[in-house]
Amino acid sequence: MPTDPLAWETTDREVAYTCPGFDIVNESVRLPDGTETEFDYLSEPSSVCILPFTADGNVVCIDEWRQAVSRVNRGLPVGGTEPDDTDLEAAARRELREETGYEADRMEPLVTVEPANGIADSVLHVFVAEDCQPTAEQELDHNESIRVEPVAFETVLESLRAGEIRDGRLVLAVSYYLLSRTDEMFAGGVNMGGDDDATRSREEKRDR
Repeated sequence: MPTDPLAWETTDREVAYTCPGFDIVNESVRLPDGTETEFDYLSEPSSVCILPFTADGNVVCIDEWRQAVSRVNRGLPVGGTEPDDTDLEAAARRELREETGYEADRMEPLVTVEPANGIADSVLHVFVAEDCQPTAEQELDHNESIRVEPVAFETVLESLRAGEIRDGRLVLAVSYYLLSRTDEMFAGGVNMGGDDDATRSREEKRDR
């Protein structure tokens, strides 16, 4: 029985639909007030996402067709883990190599999140890859259409501020990357709030 007063009790479970990459699961549940109902969600293996930097500071982005939104999406290398994956870093290195043809000298974990836990059991492990360089050809799946685009980090930030990038995983990875380096960036005098004139204007208004 659930111990948290907000918890739902699962009384039955079945896979309603399965396809390559994910299942749709149907569960019979009992709510805290005793109401019995059903809940459907998407179930899939955990994924790895890589924020890859070249030695000169460019981000190795990928442009990929996304059928669900009928447009080309600028994002990052992302892929699902395999059943026999025991090392998430190794999985991240594999996905980076397969989707971009790049390999990293260094790879470190950044954050693990549940990006859509209202409708899915997805878990996303984000890594930062440093000193990436092209070493091989891409090894794409049959249904992947990907163009590799190294982009200056400043340009990525400008595109994010302008709302030109809508890929949630890229937004998440860059946000956590900046958060993890906030002290270092402020110590180095990096302006996180826009141009100097705009920042001074905001500070003057605050001091009035």
